[in-house]
Amino acid sequence: MTSSPALTTHAIHYARPVSYGAAAQSPAVNDFVTYHNGPVLVTPTIYLIFWGYHTYGDPDNVAKLLTAYTQNVGGSGHDNIETQYWDVVSSQKTYIANPKKQYGGSWSDDSAVPNNPTDQQIAAEALKSISHFKYNPNGLYVVATPQGHSEAGFGPHWCAYHSNTYYETTKLLAYANMPYMPDAGKQCGAGIIKPPAGETSTDEGVTILAGSEIGEGITDPAPYSGWNGVSGEIADVCAWHNIANVKLGSRSYTTQPMLSNATESCVQTYK
Repeated sequence: MTSSPALTTHAIHYARPVSYGAAAQSPAVNDFVTYHNGPVLVTPTIYLIFWGYHTYGDPDNVAKLLTAYTQNVGGSGHDNIETQYWDVVSSQKTYIANPKKQYGGSWSDDSAVPNNPTDQQIAAEALKSISHFKYNPNGLYVVATPQGHSEAGFGPHWCAYHSNTYYETTKLLAYANMPYMPDAGKQCGAGIIKPPAGETSTDEGVTILAGSEIGEGITDPAPYSGWNGVSGEIADVCAWHNIANVKLGSRSYTTQPMLSNATESCVQTYK
């Protein structure tokens, strides 16, 4: 049985400023992220929840792209960026792992989606998916809402975010809100660079934002108690800078870099 969502702070990935180009100069990394004694997902598993995609349609094939990206990002040099970060439980330091089989599966929930679902409704949908996936304390539950059904403010103000709620009152459940990126156009990454094979310029924001929320959801699943600094979390520091097509598995995806404390820079891959 799931609990009613108890909501906490959510970490927002803001919309792309018009002045930012694909190869905009990286920000000066003069502040690092630091550990704030909270949890991280040490053996991360990513679960995809496609809420209402069958009911309302998916004209840009976002579900296929998001699924392929999530299946390929595990074990990659891109997700290796997170392995330099850790948590401490009972004085024991544990570094984040980068399992190749990071994809935990997908679930299509064909129930009705409000025109503008609230954060509480997104959290409730993540909790609802436990009946399909089961509870995983190292899971990130990604709620993808369909075209025309996004939380208020999507596009003009923000593109995606991650947060946490609680399962059975006390068990942390990390989730991300992934609206239908093509609906926001250039504000959320469409046409930012020439897309790789198998991806269109319309849906580049899907992989840019998925990578950002996965990286931050793993290193700071209960914002802001894990890894963050004065400029935000590991993707915030590098947001919308030096977007590139990066090979993950057998194909390339449009991604943004994330902060590496170890190299004092925004990087697309690590080690």
